[in-house]
Amino acid sequence: MTSLYGASTEYVLHSLLWLVDNPEPVSSFDLAELQDIPAAFVAKQLPKLEKAGLLTASEGLRGGYRLARPADEISILAVVDAVEGGKSLFNCQEIRGRCALFGQRPPEWAVQGVCGIHAVMLRAEQAMRRELAQTSLADLAAAVRNKAPSPFFGEAHAWFEERIQTRRTSRVRQRKRSRIRSPAA
Repeated sequence: MTSLYGASTEYVLHSLLWLVDNPEPVSSFDLAELQDIPAAFVAKQLPKLEKAGLLTASEGLRGGYRLARPADEISILAVVDAVEGGKSLFNCQEIRGRCALFGQRPPEWAVQGVCGIHAVMLRAEQAMRRELAQTSLADLAAAVRNKAPSPFFGEAHAWFEERIQTRRTSRVRQRKRSRIRSPAA
């Protein structure tokens, strides 16, 4: 069975959970590394959310992504549409008009109106979209928060801080090395 949405949606939603209640920007690389998901994939997806107005990006040592508005104002549907491009979940192939008994000319009754199968799929998609629209990123984060032991989020925050400090230390070392190699005249 194929999935309706790709891995992109899952990766992005998991990544966004780390931005809820995190006032500091987080790099796409750190989000990927923390979750053991492909960094290039995450780096490609997050700009879509920035373009959709769900994230803001900042550059620099402490740069990265943060939510553009409160998590309770970001629906899961908005995230899915930003990642998946608002594509339909069902693509009707109009098989109803291809019956061998019709030859090359299906009768009007066979192809009139919306295909019955397509109509059922449209109703199912609408119900799913309603549910995704009613569920916010904050709701999803609360469900995860209620499941995880309380020290876990402190450990995660410390992990992100350590990553920032590691980058800062690396940049200082790089600057010192470049000054040693090319002294000022």
